[in-house]
Parts: sequence; structure tokens; C-alpha cells
Amino acid sequence: MATQKLYAGAKLREIRTRMSLTQKDFAAKLGVSLPYLNQMENNNRPVSTSVVLALAQEFGIDVTELSTGDSERLVSDLREILADPVLADISPPLADLRLTASNAPALARAVIELHRAYRQTHERLASLDEALGREDARVQASPWDEVRDFFHYCDNYIDAVDHAAESFATQGEASGGIAAHAEAVLTGMGITVTLDDMEDLRRFDPDTGTLALSSRAAPETRLFQVLLQLALLRQDKLLEATLDFARFQSEEARAIAKIGLANYFAGAALMPYRRFLEAAQSDRHDLERLSRRFGASIEQICHRLSTLQRPGAKGIPFFFVRVDQAGTITKRHSATRLQFARFGGACPLWNVHRAFETPGRFLRQLAETPDGVRYISIACDVSKPGGAFGAPVRRYAISLGCEVRHAGSLVYAEGLDISNAQAFEPIGISCRICERRTCHQRSVPPLERRLTIEADRRGVLPYTVR
Repeated sequence: MATQKLYAGAKLREIRTRMSLTQKDFAAKLGVSLPYLNQMENNNRPVSTSVVLALAQEFGIDVTELSTGDSERLVSDLREILADPVLADISPPLADLRLTASNAPALARAVIELHRAYRQTHERLASLDEALGREDARVQASPWDEVRDFFHYCDNYIDAVDHAAESFATQGEASGGIAAHAEAVLTGMGITVTLDDMEDLRRFDPDTGTLALSSRAAPETRLFQVLLQLALLRQDKLLEATLDFARFQSEEARAIAKIGLANYFAGAALMPYRRFLEAAQSDRHDLERLSRRFGASIEQICHRLSTLQRPGAKGIPFFFVRVDQAGTITKRHSATRLQFARFGGACPLWNVHRAFETPGRFLRQLAETPDGVRYISIACDVSKPGGAFGAPVRRYAISLGCEVRHAGSLVYAEGLDISNAQAFEPIGISCRICERRTCHQRSVPPLERRLTIEADRRGVLPYTVR
């Protein structure tokens, strides 16, 4: 099998800019000529093996930074945008999208942002009676989507926050454990922790110095909320500096992102990077073992596994998704080539939807996407009781997975015939951009294909995809 050539011009330019080097100086340190470097940065030539080695030796660069993760995300997002009915007559070939994503990522992101603004405008016009006369009825990105994209394009890994949380956890290991350390820190700040029978998970009153936690919540949830509050109180400068770097468009997005960063700190403190990575590798990513070892929920464990992308110490690139009973994606991240739909739900053939039918069980699935990439996926329900009679139950299902080449590192691959092509179920991303012609669960036709409609014939679908 031929080795795939590595084109990473945008990433090379990013590394050079980060090092504050001119092309001439960068070329000299890499041991190549200036014209050769220029050709690599413009994707006219692939990155050579000698350049990859020089990046690692001269600059300590994790060569996995040159991977096409960002490019694949951009291509997936662009394909979904071009599947919008308003752009139905515009169908550039996939090769053009890949060139745009790799050669002009800033332009690709601008197109994505423009489409997001268009959708926002369309949604506002759909509810014009509500928007008319309001002072804040301006077109801007949804704060929630803006924050989700921030984490998405950071590879769901925030280095400074992760290191700060790991440092806090190290201090905790030397003083009786993370829970005892957190309680001692709060006490030192004059804050009293109480347990109250309330629906809110956490409620902090700065005037009285009281942090109230819900007695209905599970112990791991209460500890997570304590660490989250500590992040807001003790790591405010770090969180604000990270938010300044992100340059959000609205105060709402900034506020949502700050809570997201505090959540990130809590998870990283509860499951410190290097210790968690070593445990995950040792336990072969057994979610239940890791849950017991770190006192975290299964969902917290899965989320943390999807963040192990520290340069120089990366874990398996996982995808992680959470869906509700309607199939709507409420959390999503992928460090793999599999990218989720930005709008709408997940493919109905995916095992995450079946998890609602089998509570308390882990479902395994071997799946193949239309691009021929094969994955192993683990799904389970994570319904969250309200903690009292009559309290609403929040029902979700989650899925964690990776490319099948990592199957040997997962306990969940035992007994699965990964060498059998017939064992892999065909799944897609979104019906509008899925190229499969014979899918029995297709909800809408693919916009990149022409259709044949026969009045005297009816198959599973009322049309045939050409």
C-alpha cells in the first residue's frame, strides 16, 4: 500500500509564526532551501521525512501536530454547509474542499462563520414577530455554537488550564486526596460547604461564603461541582486570559465559555492528565475500572478520554458524543476523522441510539463511514435521576469510539472480528451529505446526487439515488 503524502503547509506556517522566525531562518534550521520551504508552506510539495525529524529535534514539535485533524474538521463542516438547500446548485468537488481547508483554513473558517450568520438570520426571520422592536435583534452567532466551535477547533484540549488542574491535583495527592485538598482550600478561603435538598446542583453565595451542594446529586457530581467552583474562585485570571485569547463576539458567549473552562478544570483536576493517561492505557480504557479508580461518572471518564491531546503525550484520538432521546447532539467532539453534523442529529444507524433500549449495558459496534474509515464504538445510556420522587429524569446516551487500528488498546474489542469486513455496519454523518445510495434509514435525499423517481415502482425509498 502506498504511503500517503503529508501536506501541512498551513501548520508549517503556524509553527514558524509561533517561533517568530522568518522563512529564511526557518528553512536554515530545518536544513532545506528557502524555495523548498516556500513550496511546502504552499502545499506544492509534501512535508519530507527529514523536515518532520528536524521539527522534532530542533523545536521539540510533536509531529502529530502536522496531522490533518483540523483540515478534516473544516472539510466536514464545508460539506455540510454546501448541502444547505440554498446552495444546492453549488457542488464543488471534494478535492477542492480539501485544498481550501489545507491551503486557506482562514478562508474556510470565514465561510463557516458566514453560513452560521445566515442561519441565525434565517431563524430570526422565522420568528419575526418576536424579533421586531427589540434593541438586541441583531445578527450574530449563537453564543452556544460559538463556544462549541471554540472547543472543537482547540481539539478539546486547553493546555494552560489542563496543566493548572494537574498541578492542583498533585498538591491534593500529597495532602490526603483531591476531595480533602479541595475542602481544605475552601476552608482556608473562609467558605463553608453545606448539603441542601435542592434541585440546583450547586449554589454559591459570595456574601455569606456558603457553597451549597445538592444532597440529591451523586458523590462524584458533588465533588466535580466543588472543583468547578474552586476554578471560578482560584483560577479566575487564567480563565480570563484564555477567554481574551478566544475573542468571543458577545458577553453571553464569553460567560458560557468561562463555565466551560471551569468545567474543564474540574475534570482535569479530578482526572489529572499523566496519571489518567497511564491508567487508561493500563486498564485498556475500561470505562468502569477508570470510573472506580478516579471516582468519576462514566460520562466524565468518556469526556476526559476525548481531551487527551497534549503535545508530546497524546492518548488515543477518540470521538465523544452525547445525544438526547430525539437524537439531537448535545455534546460532540472528535479527535478522529469522524466529524459530527453541525446541525441536526446523528446517523440513526449508529449504536448510540440503541443505548436507550438497553439501560445499564455497554453496546459495541464496528462501523464504517462512507469514506471507508472503520471505527469501533462503545455506547451506553447515562440517564440522570432527579433524586426525588416526581423530579424529572434527564435521559441521554453517550458514545465513545476510535479508529479500528487502535482496537488492540481497548478492552471492548475483545471477541470482535475486526478482520471481517462484513462485521462493520455502514454509518454516515448526515443524510444530506451521506453518499450511500441504498441506506434504508435515509430521511432526506443526498444533495450531491441526482434522483430517479418512478411512479410505478416503490422500494424502501420513494426514489433511487443515482
